[in-house]
Amino acid sequence: MICERAKNVASAGRFFAVTLVLAMGCSCEVLGQNPPAKTPEVRTKRQVLKNPLNELLEEAQRDIDKKDFEAAVTPLQKFIAEQPEVAYGHFQLGYVFTALQKVDEARAEYERAVALDPKMAEGYLNLGVLLIDRGSPQSVIYLRKAVDILPEQSRPRFLLGVAQEKAGDYAGAAESLEGAYRLDPHNVEIGLHLADLYLQRLKRPAEAEAKYRSVLEAQPNNAAAMLGVAESLDEQKKPEAAEAYRNYLTVQPADARGQARLVHLLVEHQQYDAALAELERGGSGPADNVELLRQRADILVAQKKWDEAIVTINKAVALAPDDPELHGGLGRLYLQKRDFSSAQNELKGALQLDRKNLNYWKDLSTAYYLAGDCASTLGVLDEIAKAETPGPGPWFIRALCYDKLKQSKSALDAYQKFLSLDHGQNANQEWQAQERSKVLRRELEHKR
Repeated sequence: MICERAKNVASAGRFFAVTLVLAMGCSCEVLGQNPPAKTPEVRTKRQVLKNPLNELLEEAQRDIDKKDFEAAVTPLQKFIAEQPEVAYGHFQLGYVFTALQKVDEARAEYERAVALDPKMAEGYLNLGVLLIDRGSPQSVIYLRKAVDILPEQSRPRFLLGVAQEKAGDYAGAAESLEGAYRLDPHNVEIGLHLADLYLQRLKRPAEAEAKYRSVLEAQPNNAAAMLGVAESLDEQKKPEAAEAYRNYLTVQPADARGQARLVHLLVEHQQYDAALAELERGGSGPADNVELLRQRADILVAQKKWDEAIVTINKAVALAPDDPELHGGLGRLYLQKRDFSSAQNELKGALQLDRKNLNYWKDLSTAYYLAGDCASTLGVLDEIAKAETPGPGPWFIRALCYDKLKQSKSALDAYQKFLSLDHGQNANQEWQAQERSKVLRRELEHKR
């Protein structure tokens, strides 16, 4: 539940999705969670050279401003041919190649730019972001260099933390993100990312809760932070989690995952009426109704309202006839009602959809046994035995079935197998097995 965020709370301020004001006065976005190869992080300051070289840069700039990046390649390459030692030209070409998603070409140009100008922080930043998506250790190296050059800026530290997290260095990521947070404590993106790291990666929910709450101080209705608080409290097993989920659902009422977790907590605390009321509040489409009906049935089962639960699951089966869990659950409900024929039909239906589920086989053996069908019970127990070694319980049921079918030798063997495995766990059954074993031995001796 905790490791995946609900899709509908992802905001432009989380993870890598940010908008920067660039050095040249325009903006570019790093989009989605896998952005680096698609759009450069920053652009560096314009250099003015004598004509006609300056005209090449002007032409490239006009193309970039129009987002005609393909057209910008030619004038930049011409400029570099004339001035190969000017870092700015290589940087601009790297910027254009990044926008064109030509990662290898962009990387080569950025690397050339920082080799020519080791203090070009923008080059290290764009190199780092370009490689974040690949989880490359080089990304961390480049971004650490940017931090060294710009120690008082939060953005390089934030990107370094993102790269470290991507590379699996969660402790290092926390240190970098904390550093960025200290430099810019009101930055919502940094606060949320750091909180997510604490909650999802480092399993430190108390610290995550504190960071989420700091975000809410600045943005009281930030859905991501509200969900984060609820999940942090949930992880800490705090009773306030249910109320936190309620608060979150006031701003994201369509989040089925959040609602499901709230219902689960209410059921866990035996607040069945509140759980049912919460279910009545949510969901609208057929796909949603299946899950809502499933949850409703679980609540009714907890209240031992078997008849209402059966009606509810039947409605869900009508919407999702190929769902084995629904048929299996309905079979168990019919067992509770001692409607063995209906139970058998539903459990057979579940097994047609999922033959490997041993729970369905075991419930079916119970349905057959309670209905007095010992031959079918033994057949199902044979199927179960192919998947797992029978314990004392199945051997006792086998013994009873063989006994009822007048198969004395098999019954005696099964009773003895049960006694060898039970070790005093079931005193009444052991007494019955011992007494029946005496009778069966006499019967078998009399037949000789």
